[in-house]
Amino acid sequence: MSDVLIADDHPLFRDALQRAVLTAVPGATVHTADSVPALFALIESLPEADLLLMDLHMPGARGYSALAHIRGQYPGLPTIVVSGHEEGQIARRALAHGASAYIPKSAAVEQIVEAVRTVLDGDVWLPHQLVGGTLELRADEAEVAARVASLTPQQFRVLNMIAEGLLNKQIAYDLGVSEATVKAHMTAIMRKLGVSNRTQVALAASHLDVEKEAFPGAAEI
Repeated sequence: MSDVLIADDHPLFRDALQRAVLTAVPGATVHTADSVPALFALIESLPEADLLLMDLHMPGARGYSALAHIRGQYPGLPTIVVSGHEEGQIARRALAHGASAYIPKSAAVEQIVEAVRTVLDGDVWLPHQLVGGTLELRADEAEVAARVASLTPQQFRVLNMIAEGLLNKQIAYDLGVSEATVKAHMTAIMRKLGVSNRTQVALAASHLDVEKEAFPGAAEI
């Protein structure tokens, strides 16, 4: 029996993914989440899950940050990225960050089924129109991804709240902790990211934005 996790904040697409997964893996148990914090809770409760399908754009994350964090914390969990972006460059960056497949949201059900089966067989999958080009990240993005991967889940939540411009008191309220706890997280985040102030924390997080140019000179398919 396979446990498959689906994380997407759009109910209709989440349902479509679930139907595709059950077609690909009849009898699978599908668990869903609509935000990154909910996804973290799922992964913590199902550490032996067989597969994760996740959207790049969900509450609680920016760009590739959640993918980089999950790949660092749970390297044994194969991850398929689903996204509304159709650009080959964005798909290749997802694979460079450790995804096993990239599925545009315009993909037919048959393609989703093929991707799920391919990844569960241990291979990497891309739509044929996105195959090609480099999978090498720029050094600055690769370094930030590695540092983000070292954060604890709570530190990761604080990082993304900082990137959204929230103040310590707002972060403390949203997380149900004291401002002193938030400051302690901030200190740990700055140490792990190798920066010295709040502005630099937000700047480091921006390296993982989807729209960032990461493959200068890469051939577009």
